[in-house]
Amino acid sequence: MPRADAVRNRQRILTAARAAFAAEGPAVSLDDVARRAEVGPGTVHRHFPTKDALFAAVIADRLQELAALAATHAEAPDPGPAFFDFFSHMAAEAAQNLALSAALTDRAGIGETIRAAGHDLETALALLLRRAQDAGAVRTDLTTAELHAVMAGAVVMEQRLPETSKGRGLRLIADGLSTTR
Repeated sequence: MPRADAVRNRQRILTAARAAFAAEGPAVSLDDVARRAEVGPGTVHRHFPTKDALFAAVIADRLQELAALAATHAEAPDPGPAFFDFFSHMAAEAAQNLALSAALTDRAGIGETIRAAGHDLETALALLLRRAQDAGAVRTDLTTAELHAVMAGAVVMEQRLPETSKGRGLRLIADGLSTTR
């Protein structure tokens, strides 16, 4: 069992890395994470031997949180609005979080840890989509794989829109997914 200070340090590193990766993307250095976490570089390397390992831990953690949120939305009494609420939440968050955006838009470049966490998200998302389709709120010709591609596109679009137009791209896509325009 790890010592209490080691557990605290690991959490401080993950918290600092999450903020750093979200703001600056995967290019953040481990030394920068150590500085933000107020620990030495050796402490970071003891917990995460490579930047890829730290990035994977941060993204896997966030994908698990999103999977839980999608599962909660899938159990909502009105699946149509729940689907669109989750879609907007995820796309808007990823558009502001460079690390999450990288994980969602570059499926070939993700590691096995992220892929496993993403599987839980895709499972919950498939249930949410199916319930929204069964309720007549979302187009029935949309597959989960296509939804993933649409969400990745929404993320890129939102990142490229001028500040005054943020959210408009998501609304346009949501209108295209909806059965009631």
